[in-house]
Parts: sequence; structure tokens; C-alpha cells
Amino acid sequence: MLGMVVLVGMGEHMAERFLPLYIQKLAAGATAIFAIGALAWLDDFLSALYSFPGGYLTDRLGHKRALLVFNLVSVVGYLIVIFVHTWWAVLVGAALFISWSALSLPATMELIAQVVPKNKRTMGVSVQSLVRRIPKMLGPVLGGTFIAVWGVEHGVRYAFVAALALALAAMAFQQALIANDGQRAEAAEKNPLRLWGEMSGELRSLLVGDILIRFCERIPDSFVVLWCCRNVIARPVTEFQFGWLSAIEQMTAVLCYIPVAHFADRLGKKPFVLATFVFFTLFPLTLLFSQSLWPLIGAFVVRGLKEFGEPTRKALIMDLAPENRKAAMFGLYYLVRDVVVSFAALGGAFLWQVNPRWNLLTAFAFGVLGTIWFALRGRDLGRSQV
Repeated sequence: MLGMVVLVGMGEHMAERFLPLYIQKLAAGATAIFAIGALAWLDDFLSALYSFPGGYLTDRLGHKRALLVFNLVSVVGYLIVIFVHTWWAVLVGAALFISWSALSLPATMELIAQVVPKNKRTMGVSVQSLVRRIPKMLGPVLGGTFIAVWGVEHGVRYAFVAALALALAAMAFQQALIANDGQRAEAAEKNPLRLWGEMSGELRSLLVGDILIRFCERIPDSFVVLWCCRNVIARPVTEFQFGWLSAIEQMTAVLCYIPVAHFADRLGKKPFVLATFVFFTLFPLTLLFSQSLWPLIGAFVVRGLKEFGEPTRKALIMDLAPENRKAAMFGLYYLVRDVVVSFAALGGAFLWQVNPRWNLLTAFAFGVLGTIWFALRGRDLGRSQV
């Protein structure tokens, strides 16, 4: 599973982070801004829609067969972007290749829940999250290098060719090494309303705080590369430097995972999730005051720290989900969260058109609301559940 995460993630992050720049090459003016906002909306909305089917198919087909289906969908998306050179083809292809993370998350989380002891789940999720950061660190650096050598248009396209090759290698890898857990149709629940009735009040409270904090993340997310690399700030950075900023973000996240997991499994989860929400909130504010490379480095360190308690939050969801259908409950949680949050990306595009600073300040305000909500309503269930 971890090898698959590295291979697929490396290809995905080589190209996807630079798609807003690629769209600007294929379209112009308001059309480009609309397409970038639509791309971010697709990322959230379709990821949400894919999450529940991902959980259902995992419960029904088993991990091995479900992951094969998920990879094939991504491969088709890569082929569309490689061979059709228009901005709308980027959106069509993205609708397919962004599916992998959302579809595969319930499968990977359920697999961890099965093979890791309950009192070590935060550590198990943290190891998986740490390995996921390896391609997130290296992918943007390689993608920025492609752009530096071949330019934005050809560089992004060649990055997708590399992503296609890595996805095919991942398919062969996972089919050879992951054990076949068979068909389990009796455990599959395809009615999300019935599953919603099984979601505990504590998990719903976490969900509300998570939605607010994801508004803080998603409003500026697709426009961060434009803020850093275009004449929005006093001294913009190059695409290659932006790749290194992304690597710094991921290295910061990696350094947090294991220490936080060690203490969260012993001391309780709420303080660590709350710290995560604080760092989510601080990033748009620090970005607002970053006008050159060195302040941007500090801002991306803060952005990396937002992963401080993310594995802890996922472990908490695992603890609260029913034992016989954890994958489907994961899918339902992300379905509800990301359908709501998907509208943040479109709002972010509107705010960017009005004034990029408004975009960042609005994101900060949502972060404050989400942090206050979780501080008041969040429940520290980690210690009682392990």
C-alpha cells in the first residue's frame, strides 16, 4: 500500500500543483480565472461524490480489486490531458484523475484499521501520511524542473506523461503485493442516509468544525501559486522556487507526524486537532504579508504545520466509525464535508477577481470560526476510545 501511495502520488503532484499556470497558457483573462476556480470546485465536489462510492466499492469488492478500478479511472484522466490541449479538457481529465485520492482513502484507512492495533491507530495513520508526503515533497520539485526546462505548457504535459507511467507501475505493484481480501457484499451499505443515522453526535461535531476549517483552506488554495509566481506581490518567485516552497511545506509536515502520533495515542486527540485548526487559520494571514521569497518560506512552514494533527483527526474518525463498515463511514464523512466545501473554491475565484487580499482575509475569518467551534464543541475522545 505504501509503495502504491508513493508511485501514484509522485505522478499526481508533479503535474497537478501547476495546473493553474497551465490553464493560464491555454485560456486568457476571465476565462482562465473561471477555469481555475472550476478546477478547484471540481477537486472538492467530485472528491466528495467519489468518497462514498469509494467506501462502498471497497466494502463490496475488497481492497485489491477496488484499487485497480480506482487506478484505471486516473489513467484515463491523464490520457485526456496529454492528448487534448484545451482548458476544458483539463477539467474533464481532472474530473477523472483527482478521483484516486478520494476513492482510495476509505480503502487505505480501513486497511490500516484492520492491521494496526486500536491503541496504535494514530501512529499507523501518521506513518501512511508521512509516506504520502514523500511524493508531495519531490513531485512539485520535479514538476517545477520540467517547467524550467520545457516551459509551462510542455513541462506540465510531460509531467502528466510521467504521471501516467507511474500510475501504470503502481497498478502492477499493488496487484502483485496486496493480498486479495475477496468480495464482501454482505458488509456493503449503499444507502448514505442509513449510514448517516449511525454517525455519532461527536463525529458530527468534528465534521462541522472540519467544514469551517476547510473553507479556510480551499478559498485561496488554487490561487496560492498565482500569489507567489505572478505580479500580485512585490517580488514574485519562479515556478522552480515555488516547487521548493511546496517541498518545504511537506518536509515541515513530515517532521510533525511521528512525535504528534506518539503523544496523541497517549494524551488524547483534541489538543492536537485544535493545533491543526490554528495553523490552518494562520496560513492565509501569513501569506497576505509575504511579498518575497524569504517571508514566503515562513508562510509555507506554517502551511506545513497545518498537518500537525491531521492523522490524529483521521484516527478519531476510525475510532468512531462502526467496526463492520469503516470504509463506508469514511466515505460518508468526506462526502458531506467536501460537497459543502466545494463551493468555497468558486467563492474564492470570485473574491480573487475582486481583490486577492479579500480572498485571503475571508479564508482567515472562516479559520477563526472553525477553530472557535472545535475549541468549544469538540470532544476529546481519543483516550477513551483506545
